[in-house]
Amino acid sequence: MNQNNLTPPQDIKLERAVLGALMIDRQAMYDISEFMHVDVFYEVKHKNIYNAVKQLFIANEPIDLLTISNLLKKQDKLNIIGGDLYLIELTQTVSSTAHIEFHARILLQKYIQRELINKSTQIIKECYKENCDALEMLDKSYNNINEIANNSIQTQEVLISEIVETQIEKGKKIFEGKIKSGLPTPIRKLTQKTGGWRTDELIIIAARPGMGKTAFALKNALGIAKANIPVAMFSLEMSKEQLTNRILSMEAKIDNSKFNIYGLSPEDIEQLEPTKNLLSYMPFYIDDTPSLSIEHLQIKAKRLKNKHKIQLVVVDYLQLMTCSNKNGNREQEISKISRGLKQLAKSIDVSVIALSQLSRSVETRGGSKRPLLSDLRESGAIEQDADLVMFLYRPEYYQISEWDQDYNNEPTENECEYIVAKNRNGGLIRNRMHFEGRYTLFSDLETNDDFENFCKDFKIDNSEPF
Repeated sequence: MNQNNLTPPQDIKLERAVLGALMIDRQAMYDISEFMHVDVFYEVKHKNIYNAVKQLFIANEPIDLLTISNLLKKQDKLNIIGGDLYLIELTQTVSSTAHIEFHARILLQKYIQRELINKSTQIIKECYKENCDALEMLDKSYNNINEIANNSIQTQEVLISEIVETQIEKGKKIFEGKIKSGLPTPIRKLTQKTGGWRTDELIIIAARPGMGKTAFALKNALGIAKANIPVAMFSLEMSKEQLTNRILSMEAKIDNSKFNIYGLSPEDIEQLEPTKNLLSYMPFYIDDTPSLSIEHLQIKAKRLKNKHKIQLVVVDYLQLMTCSNKNGNREQEISKISRGLKQLAKSIDVSVIALSQLSRSVETRGGSKRPLLSDLRESGAIEQDADLVMFLYRPEYYQISEWDQDYNNEPTENECEYIVAKNRNGGLIRNRMHFEGRYTLFSDLETNDDFENFCKDFKIDNSEPF
């Protein structure tokens, strides 16, 4: 069968019926205006007529034969559509508007089919070219499908009474300890203050190099995975082997340098055995694809959600990501990336932790090097999209030996401060935690309780599966 001779999906008879219904009853526009747009119509003259109807509707003007005819005449399109005679014929094709929404949704489906055919044809042509970049085409395919979905399928409004009971029941379960409000953080006090990392949220963890961003993210991911909650970590900076070395060092309390410089003694290998057994069953997935685009990450994360039911996505780190469409400057690209991460959290119902670099302005500031929101690189979009922004600050790194008066000038050795500088669903927080540089390991300052035991008490609400 020659596909070039196939007629694109369409239904001219239904197009005429929908337009006729709109012309005899203005109220019918309320039933379809939210999802119906000009391109849903296949016939060019029908596009022009619907466009006129929509303009009159928006302007709150009457919609009838006379008003539509006058508007089309002003636009020099009346003769193109067949004159007043064709408009009269349209009104005679229907007797009521009872089924207009049903008819309009059939036309919407025909439009989606046409768009899928058009976009797929473009992709096929590109794929036949010798210089075709397969991964770029994969990103483009995803974007095309996403664009069709965004243009065609609108979220329906929900009456608040339908949500109230669900939210009250969820609050009751949290109070009774049956579920938790979010995934646990590595620090008990931080979890208690924030409620943990919530699904649908974008969490930004930012710091200057050397503060321990990756180590803190790993501690998060590991504890959650040990509670048998699936986690995915996308590492754009470190290889999967380097991350595994970090994990083994943290878990077995073996100096990180032994994995890369000095080697492992028989005693070290014996010490690693329990950790090796522990990691063998954990639902912890690592992807170390370099220069990963936001579009490609979304595809990968959605596949992991479908296949493994991941609840947490960690990205290390945001500034190393790219966009498949690089129109605009770097700040605009970062804006697309941060917005894409937030959309990912909402679309597949996961918590997304994205690590972020801070600008060099921290280093040049006198006195305390404590980070500020303004220190976020390309901060406007990141700060806006994030539900929570947290900084890590280790004064010991800057040879500052004592904390300020907030912590009674106590020694800074082996300590790190976490600063929640933005929290859309709670208050701002600032406190300290313990940091062991040899193992790149963060832990509670006040207690030696095992983080993993703390995690095991966590149950997450999976009442809305992906």
